[in-house]
Amino acid sequence: MKIRLSTGLAAGVVMSVLLAAPALAGPTVSIRIEGATHTLLERTQVTLPDTPPPVAGGCPADSPGAAIDVATAGNWDRQAFTSTILGESHTFANNDYWAEWLDTGGGYKYGGGICSDHVSSGNDVVMLVDVSDPNTFLPTVFPLAVEGVPAKVQRGTPFTVTVVDYRAPTGTPGEGVRTPVAGATVTAGAVTATTGGDGKATLTLPTTGSVALKATKAGDAPAGRQFITVTDQPVASPPPDTTAPTATIAGIRNGQRFTRKKAPRELHGTVTADPSGLWAVKIRLTRKLGKTCWYFSGSKERFLKRTCGKQYAFKVGDQPTWSYLLPSRLPRGRYVLDTYAIDNAFNHGATDTVRFRVR
Repeated sequence: MKIRLSTGLAAGVVMSVLLAAPALAGPTVSIRIEGATHTLLERTQVTLPDTPPPVAGGCPADSPGAAIDVATAGNWDRQAFTSTILGESHTFANNDYWAEWLDTGGGYKYGGGICSDHVSSGNDVVMLVDVSDPNTFLPTVFPLAVEGVPAKVQRGTPFTVTVVDYRAPTGTPGEGVRTPVAGATVTAGAVTATTGGDGKATLTLPTTGSVALKATKAGDAPAGRQFITVTDQPVASPPPDTTAPTATIAGIRNGQRFTRKKAPRELHGTVTADPSGLWAVKIRLTRKLGKTCWYFSGSKERFLKRTCGKQYAFKVGDQPTWSYLLPSRLPRGRYVLDTYAIDNAFNHGATDTVRFRVR
């Protein structure tokens, strides 16, 4: 839109209005900060401005760093490699540092940097104190999460929750392996329970009102606080999610032929919405030339020669729109590309398959 300013007082009035206009709102995200011995900031929802935070070296307006700045009202060192948040410092003197974890809808993933990652509305950021292994420098402290927490329960009626943590065994950004946690303590008001080997704990709340539920375990960062309304009225149980998500491949037709110059490089597709949310979208890519077969390794990011018929899938995301960029365009050969999705209720969707050739 083009604005034409008139002269004199009118121009001054218009100019002052423009200067006084608030910044447009950015994404609304949640953030919590877990110190070495206690929670410094419980899960807090913040709306980010559309201007970058004053971080040394630069930090995008839609970054976890921007969320830290808003949630703490600037009470941190404002460094891209932060060492002090809310007065608590971790400078790697004892291999201790502030680690970032980001949940975009499919569980926490190990962050790639508070000024490198980007957030969208509904994302959840956790800053926790990690103490890396002195030999491998891999992370050793992981975020807990509690699944299946009901919004409302009837007083005296037992309910079951599951405590998991998300691990990064190789310390690779974007890694987050969901693992049930045994021996975690779940607290809801004055009631406590301990999880079994499957990560499950059953609680019964004796009084009405709003009750905060948390899970803790030594060596892990606590789960974020969640609230349950306890009532005397019967509460209908939600129907279980038994419907699997459906993943599809886009951009490649079954039986399609490509020249080497126009061979696919970016693989992409979509997944249907799911009540419990997506846990993983996986793909499998195999190549055959003559009598020799290869499969594409997601961890090594290249084709590995294998016995024909063996197939290996790897995770490419947990969002309704997925994509994977190959290192280069596909070489000559016959290809089979599969994709399927798994939701947070662990319903395994059907496999979508396309077969194509690169000449």
